Amino acid sequence: MDGFELKPEPKKINLKSLVWNFLTLVVLFTIGILVFLFLTIFTNPNSPLNPFPPAPVPTLYQTETPTATMRVIPREATWTGTATIQAQPSRTKAPTWTLLPEMVTPSNTSTPTVKPTEGTATISSTPAPASAEIVYWASTDYHPESACLWLGVAGKVIGTDGNPLQYQIIQMGGTLDGKPVSLFALATGVGKAAAFGPSGYELVLAAYPIASTQTLWIQLLDNTSKPLTGRIYFDTYNSCTQNLVMIDFTRTR
Repeated sequence: MDGFELKPEPKKINLKSLVWNFLTLVVLFTIGILVFLFLTIFTNPNSPLNPFPPAPVPTLYQTETPTATMRVIPREATWTGTATIQAQPSRTKAPTWTLLPEMVTPSNTSTPTVKPTEGTATISSTPAPASAEIVYWASTDYHPESACLWLGVAGKVIGTDGNPLQYQIIQMGGTLDGKPVSLFALATGVGKAAAFGPSGYELVLAAYPIASTQTLWIQLLDNTSKPLTGRIYFDTYNSCTQNLVMIDFTRTR
């Protein structure tokens, strides 16, 4: 018995355990790969590893806002800004009004239009709900900064009680120097029109004096666009002392 030597029994390989260990390693490796991909895509969505990259954001272009431009009528070759005429402003009562075509009835007879004469005053009665008075001034009396580089029409609207009447509409049309004119103003005395009172208005025609004869007309409408006068035609002068046509309207009824 003393000479008997026991030999260790060889271990048997457990194939089942090897398979499970291998599968465990595969799962752990796969999880590591997924965690790596998740972190990469999370921090950089545009990474090549992202199978669904975000759509590119469209580029926005800012459009340029159009700005209003003032149409300036070319200066006549004979005009000069150094005129020193000091003529007194002429005062002319507006000619009688003429009803619009759609308001004319067979029984209505209007008085022929009277052309204002420079330096004289003409006063005529009118059955219209409002009357107008035209006076020519130098624009520098109200806008000294404009010098003689200005031509326009301005004035105010007075109610039947003698107080300023606001929110009446002043419409102007016709032609000046062969070009069509279509302007509107609201008698509110706002902005530069404040120089003509709480119910003042102002319409700019050109950047320098231009002479015209009965090619321009003006008309007063109420705040519902109902005519209060007919179309009143007036002249303009190529003179630095008469480049502001002052037309004051007064409600008569």
